[in-house]
Order: sequence, then structure tokens, then C-alpha cells
Amino acid sequence: MTAQFPELQPATRAFLARQLGHFINGKIVVPAGAAQSSVMDPGRGSQLTQVPTGTSADVDSAVSAARAAFTKGAWRDMKPNMRSRVMWKFADLIEEHTQVLAELESLNAGLPIGAAKLGHIGTSVDLLRYAAGWPTKLLGRTIPVSAPGEWHAYTLRDPVGVVAQIVPWNGPLMMAAWKLAPALATGCTIVLKPAEQTPLTAIYLAELALEAGIPEGVFNVVLGGAEVGSALSSHQDVDKIAFTGSTGVGRAIAVAAAQSNFKRVTLELGGKSPVIVFPDADLSAAIPAIAAGIFSGAGQICTAGSRLYVHEKAFDRVLEGVAEAAGKLNVGYGLDPATNMGPLITAAHRDRVAGMTERAVRDGASVVTGAAAIEGDGYFYQPTILANLTPDSAIVREEVFGPVLSALRFTDDDLDAIAAEANSSVYGLAASIFTKDFSLAHKMAARVRAGTVGINRHFVGDSALPFGGFRQSGWGREKGEEMFNAYLETKSVAAPL
Repeated sequence: MTAQFPELQPATRAFLARQLGHFINGKIVVPAGAAQSSVMDPGRGSQLTQVPTGTSADVDSAVSAARAAFTKGAWRDMKPNMRSRVMWKFADLIEEHTQVLAELESLNAGLPIGAAKLGHIGTSVDLLRYAAGWPTKLLGRTIPVSAPGEWHAYTLRDPVGVVAQIVPWNGPLMMAAWKLAPALATGCTIVLKPAEQTPLTAIYLAELALEAGIPEGVFNVVLGGAEVGSALSSHQDVDKIAFTGSTGVGRAIAVAAAQSNFKRVTLELGGKSPVIVFPDADLSAAIPAIAAGIFSGAGQICTAGSRLYVHEKAFDRVLEGVAEAAGKLNVGYGLDPATNMGPLITAAHRDRVAGMTERAVRDGASVVTGAAAIEGDGYFYQPTILANLTPDSAIVREEVFGPVLSALRFTDDDLDAIAAEANSSVYGLAASIFTKDFSLAHKMAARVRAGTVGINRHFVGDSALPFGGFRQSGWGREKGEEMFNAYLETKSVAAPL
């Protein structure tokens, strides 16, 4: 198997050649007789390796390890400055292993190698370092109370406990880092479930965490699919669950959490993000930003700018420019340095994207460019732009999660009317506004109902900026100072003097 990839680092080939499994209490665990699932390379449609398929029994083992580690308190009670140092070391190790992690992420998720290095691993390192500065700053407060007499009243911030974290296949390492960072900083213990399609970097991360000095049992990984996710969601000894994925699965997790032990829930779900282009926009900057907003990650990004609203005065020029940008994309294998758009994750997902596009064309959409699968090995789909759509077209309303841009024109200069159309989705994750008029831009930003609004750029991700959505795009925020709130309990203490 490894002979297929002579371009890989020796450490990458060695990792793929190992017997991989769950990571529980500081050790790789392969349960006897466990069913195996194939880990695929979506760029070639071939098997990379096999891993055990987890069960509820594996979840019980991992949760027990996490609970024991939390109760023992080696991580929770570690002095905050020491916890910061260990987290910084963890980030250093990830940075040192960037090439291997990028190769694994490219092989397993289809990411272009450059995007894996900078956009996924680089930002993950930055976020862990940002979070590493917070253990000494998660403060309680003294409270002046109005009860008769004299009082000493204050609050404490306690870690919530054992947290289950379920991450998707479109950014396996980065999505794990978004959840690990606040959990580790606050002193929680973790059971991480990577997507069944993309388990590799989660195992690698767990081993690096142990090497950095994070105690055994603090960071556990259970591989598998729906059974593992369901067991974590309903587990009586899990105190919180954090999920990134589809809105449908998020809804099921929320129900399971409520019906079990009312564990805390944070959800980062779907999106159908609007991109609004006013007639005065600098199109030389807007067009590449629009193209990047939909074609990066082959459109398999929850914030993808998949609904394009352009004023009629600029509509034809914008579509011509974005179509030209699409035509210049190097669609290919992720490990090829020239590639800037990789495959879709599975053949089934490619078929879903194709089916949604074909239905839109049957319903009257016109194809500006693309709208077809790419023949050959792997699960590739052409960068696609559809026009001649109406606001109630299914392709405009539903999340495609592929490189498909739905373009609509507007004629109204009434900001409330434009915002009403942008806000017509059930989602509210991201949006962007392109104009040279900053007064107009900020007025529009105030009207758009989305968790992240970019001005003259589709999406700006920074470790200090909170990220999350409105409506069916989820509950809670990741990144920024707000991410710690979901991992902490506030305890009030009051004593009469």
C-alpha cells in the first residue's frame, strides 16, 4: 500500500503502515474481534488503511478513562501557568509535524497540500497558542451583595467535566483543534470522535498531546460512525457535547442530550451563506474573493459563499469574472502542489452534489460553467455556476456542500429588502458584503442575520474572533474569548462576615 505514495514523508508512510485504533487512556486500543472500516483516499478512490469500527462499549471505556482523569485532577488542578506551558508545547509539536499532518490530511480529506499546511494546520497551531494564554485569565469575580449584614461573595469558574467532541470530515484536524483548545485550557477531559471517513489526524494528535505532557486519560479518541456518536450523545457520564456537522444530526444530538442527563450542547451546523455585491464594488478584488468563497475546499465548507446576490448593473461582469476564475482552477490530487481544488469526500457525496445540480437545471437553471463530474480516479466535480434562478429554487435554499454557486440578481437599492432576501435562509452562519461605501457596508452588516460578516472579503477567520451561527446554523460560539464559556460552570460562593 505505501509503495503507491513515494512522495510521502517516511513518517507518514510509517504511520499508515501501523495498526491504528482508538486512543484510550494514553494507548492505542484495537478491541479483539472488532469490525474494521476502510479509510479511503478520495483523490484516487483507493484504500489507505483500515481502523476498528467503534461501539458503545468503546465509548464506555473512553468515557471512564476521561472521568477517572478528571476526578484524579492531574490536568484540572494543574497550576494554570503550567497548563499553558503544556498546551504551548502541544502546539509546538503540531507545528514540528506539519508536513506529516498535512500529508495525512491531504490523503484522507482530499485537501490541497498547501491549504492543509497553512489554512488548516497553521491556524490550528495559532488557536492552540491563543487558548494557551487563557488558563491564567479565566477569572471569577467578587460580588457586592445587598443582603443585610456584611458579606464576602464571589464566583468561581469550574471546568464542566468530561466533554464529548464530534468533528466532521471536511477539516478533521482544524475542527478538532477548535474544540480541543477551550476544553484543554479550562481543565476538562475529552473524548473525541472524528468522522468515520477521516480518522487519521485525530489519532496522530492524541499521540502528540501525550508527548507534550497532557496526562493519560485527558484526551481520548474513539473511532466509528453513528453508534459512537449516539452513545456519546446519550451517555450519562458525559457533561457536555460539542458537535460540528449537519443540522439534522445536530438536532438528533440535542434531543439525545436532553433525554439523557441534560448535558450541555454546542452545535456548529449548516450554512447557505449569502454574498452581496453592490454596483460600486471593486470587482478586481470581489471576483477572486467570491471564487475563493465557494470553490475553496471544493465547496465543502459550512461558510461557503454559495448564494451570490449581485446588483443588475454588475451582474454580467461578476459572473463572467467568477466563471473565468473557475476555469483557471487546477482541480486535481491534493498532494500535487499545483492543485488548488481537490475532490469531494466520497462517491456518494459527489453523486448527491451532481443530483442537486441536475435537478436545478431540469427546473430551469442555466449553467454558466461546470455542472458535471470529472471522469477518472477519485471523486471530482467541476467548479459550477448556475444562473436564471429564483429565490425559491431548491438549489438556492438547500446546502449543497460542493463547488456550486447559485447566482441571483437584484435591482432594489432598499437595504431592508436586500437584507430580507439574504436572511430568507433557515441558516445564518456567514455572509459577505462587497462595496466601496463603508457606510453602506456597515448598515448592511447590521441588517444581515449571520454569525460572521465579511466586508470586501467573504470570510475572515482569526483565533480571537468568535465563530458560530444564528438560527439553524447552531448554538454557541467557537474561537475567541466566548469559546470558553461553554466549557466552564460558574459557581457562586457567599459567606456572612
